[in-house]
Amino acid sequence: MRTSTRWTIAVLVVIVALAVALWREVGSDDADGTGGGADVGAAREHRDADDPQALAGPRAKADLPPCPAPAAGPAPAALTGVTVQCAADGSRVDVGRAVAGRNVVLNLWAYWCGPCADELPAMAEYQRRMGTQVTVLTVHQDENETAALQRLSELGVRLPTLQDGRRLVAAALQVPNVMPATVVLRADGTVAQILPRSFTSADEIAAAVNPRMGVRG
Repeated sequence: MRTSTRWTIAVLVVIVALAVALWREVGSDDADGTGGGADVGAAREHRDADDPQALAGPRAKADLPPCPAPAAGPAPAALTGVTVQCAADGSRVDVGRAVAGRNVVLNLWAYWCGPCADELPAMAEYQRRMGTQVTVLTVHQDENETAALQRLSELGVRLPTLQDGRRLVAAALQVPNVMPATVVLRADGTVAQILPRSFTSADEIAAAVNPRMGVRG
């Protein structure tokens, strides 16, 4: 075998070894939920590791309220048939039916998003002020459901939360690929506005969304 042939084979072996190592590293990141945080094309609702047994402890600690029950009234056409999981208990939620006939503030976020962590307590305070006039429903847009529950627990935020690692809600409503983002839904089933921005206080949220829903608070 000529020297040039030996060198060619050696280089190919090194390239294959590097490719395998990279593939294993990426696979490891996906398995623990740290490598795909900002991947818009996430294909799974949650990680394989987030089975009911693994989620039981984080769910108990987060102590989230149940997601809205199906209600009568008009629903946004774009959300008809969109079904995801409720982070509180793992039940399935038909998003269109859950928001039907309600003034809803949909807050789209992810556990790794810094501005989202700043905004969530403001959303919780806004919900406290508005009472039954408005429903704040958060939508976690990453497959790492355990991390989402842990983040909500750390923040002391108890809001109904949808687990939507596939980002079906954002796709249905054509929300820009930014987080946090807020979607204002009127009780008549119309989408009042999509706000691809962050808020720092309940007052800011009220000023931005209440006029669009025709409520005071």
